[in-house]
Amino acid sequence: MAESLSRARGRDVLDMALVIPLQGPAGIFGPSCESCAALAVQEINADGGVLGRELNLVPVDGGRSPEEVAIEVDALVSAGAVQAVTGWHISAVREAVAPRIHGRVPYAYTALYEGGEDRPGLFLTGETPDLQLGPTLDWFAGTAGVQRWTIVGDDYVWPRRSATTAARYLRRIGGTVCDEMFVPLGTSDFSGVLGRVEASGCDAVLMLLIGDDAVAFNRAFAAAGLDRDILRFSSLIEENVLLASGSESTRGLMTSAGYFEDLATSSGLEFAATYFREFGDDAPVLNSLGESCYEGVRLLTELMRRAGSTQVPAMMSVADGLAYESPRGTVELRDRHLRQRVFLAVADGLTWDVVQQL
Repeated sequence: MAESLSRARGRDVLDMALVIPLQGPAGIFGPSCESCAALAVQEINADGGVLGRELNLVPVDGGRSPEEVAIEVDALVSAGAVQAVTGWHISAVREAVAPRIHGRVPYAYTALYEGGEDRPGLFLTGETPDLQLGPTLDWFAGTAGVQRWTIVGDDYVWPRRSATTAARYLRRIGGTVCDEMFVPLGTSDFSGVLGRVEASGCDAVLMLLIGDDAVAFNRAFAAAGLDRDILRFSSLIEENVLLASGSESTRGLMTSAGYFEDLATSSGLEFAATYFREFGDDAPVLNSLGESCYEGVRLLTELMRRAGSTQVPAMMSVADGLAYESPRGTVELRDRHLRQRVFLAVADGLTWDVVQQL
């Protein structure tokens, strides 16, 4: 259907695949991602579109198996039904999609991720460990005296590589990984994991869990009383997970991100006001993951406008140093990664209290 629509509208429309999770453990993020991307499209089209063409999103469910997602995106690109790809999805999906695209169209990956991606045509808007994880571990050691960590993650590329990076940072600052556990995506029973957490003697848990898995862990962690003595930090936990976990399960829980709904900056507050004005008070929860999809659409548009082209070689040639204003403030592209401010926040019931910029 996307192909026939694109052909019917001709060259006046630029179709962009939006790959976001609509099912599975990360499905909790889908509505926010879709709304924020739609807001970006509205603003871009109101400003003349992209190189004289109306921008249109083609949704792709990124919550399925990575191979299923990759096959659909490949089919869309091969048919000429989309001229770009963006969206928030887990690294396992990116690892399957990127080789299929193979630089034929630009691909803006918006999730925070483990770092190291350099395939042609791939641009990355999310936080990386050098901006997010390392500075946070430094803060915990210097401010809270936390040096002993147990790592609990889902079993795929992002948690495993992030755990390796965290261990390297901790060795550098004299910290210790007391234990390390990885569970299948979709895990809801953490009883065995919690027994090992308690036995490990750690000061804090590094949570590398996605969506519903993080919710289940938070509830079980608090129910076991571990929140009395052990802190939790996750680099991927936002307002949806906080709400779903419940206020009784968020004591001692912290996160870091480039954007929060309650971030008191002029750009952040303006974005939130625009979002709720457009979608109403019952809009999907605004959060860093959803905002990242706004960022991905904006970034590709800015690159296309600067290059005067939608072709990957032209966009790559002008990418370095591209800067623009976004809900995250002034952001700049370096080595095809978006350089941005990252903030540390602590849970206060069902909201995030931003403590400081890292």
